[in-house]
Amino acid sequence: MAKLLANRRQAGSLLALKLSAYVNFPNTIVLALPRGGVPVAFEIATALNLPLDLCLVRKLGVPTHPELAMGAIASNGVMVTNSNIIEWYKVSRAEIAATIASEAKELDRRDRLYRQGRSQPIINNKTVILVDDGIATGSTIRAAINLLKKQHPQTIIAAIPVADASICQELRQEVDRVICLHETDNLYSISCWYQDFSQVEDREVQDLLANADRNTIVK
Repeated sequence: MAKLLANRRQAGSLLALKLSAYVNFPNTIVLALPRGGVPVAFEIATALNLPLDLCLVRKLGVPTHPELAMGAIASNGVMVTNSNIIEWYKVSRAEIAATIASEAKELDRRDRLYRQGRSQPIINNKTVILVDDGIATGSTIRAAINLLKKQHPQTIIAAIPVADASICQELRQEVDRVICLHETDNLYSISCWYQDFSQVEDREVQDLLANADRNTIVK
């Protein structure tokens, strides 16, 4: 399969073109799923002149296959699990509990590191553009959507470069709009769709958030 996307930032630029109706759109915010979603969301927020922030969610990886999500957690006790994957890989309750405990610690670490004391974004009655770098099982973005719905946004738009087609269809029942550059059947690996899918480090997340704060002109 040909690699269709150069990197995450190019993917964000392409998504921004499909979101051009939201340039300077009032009461709107772009939320990224760290860490991979941040470079994508940065390009969207910059192109649309919208504020950028984070929606902190942690994937629960299968112990024997850490890159495969058996669920995800977010703040306020939000958790989504994939029973099919848990059963297929015979993940025990003890393993699930240990994974949740470990990822909860990482969730807290990232919240303190990335926010540096800045307050949580206000979501109530806003249009939210929720961004990740790809969707395979859908567990992570579903946890994010559940977290956002507790805060009563006016509209949720999911914007992703590549995703499993069946997951996109399901998400269209959960959010107001799904914008995806490439929907594909049997998406086994998001990285296959990128020429450069290097890991996004903490420092890059911090730098992009700082640059977004400087670049955005609220109108």
